[in-house]
Amino acid sequence: MNELTGTPHEQPTVWQSALRGIACRCPRCGRGKLFAGFLTLRPHCENCGLDYAFIDSGDGPAVFIIMLAGAIVVACALIVEVKYQPPFWVHAALWLPLILVTTLLPLRSMKSLLIALQFHHKAAEGRLIERTPK
Repeated sequence: MNELTGTPHEQPTVWQSALRGIACRCPRCGRGKLFAGFLTLRPHCENCGLDYAFIDSGDGPAVFIIMLAGAIVVACALIVEVKYQPPFWVHAALWLPLILVTTLLPLRSMKSLLIALQFHHKAAEGRLIERTPK
């Protein structure tokens, strides 16, 4: 039995979960679509019926993408500046489109990947433990 949904399903491996995430598919069955819009989630899987209410990826995908994109763009900008010393308008023309491409294109897949891994590891909100006085 799946603890999140109460239905019998085989637990995918981490590798299967990661591939399902990158493909933006349902983390349980791998067939249903995860998104209704660019970053808007569907309410449930149209194939296996998994309720997506448990999903909370938060700001994680954006943070990962910003860190990776920032490293790529800054490294490229530094190399171009040191090697060619172009005017500032050339930097703007080069790096603004690169920033858009390196942040917006992978954002959906990163969000889906984190959701799939959250499902795989049964991640849930933290709970405080009731302690009895000694």
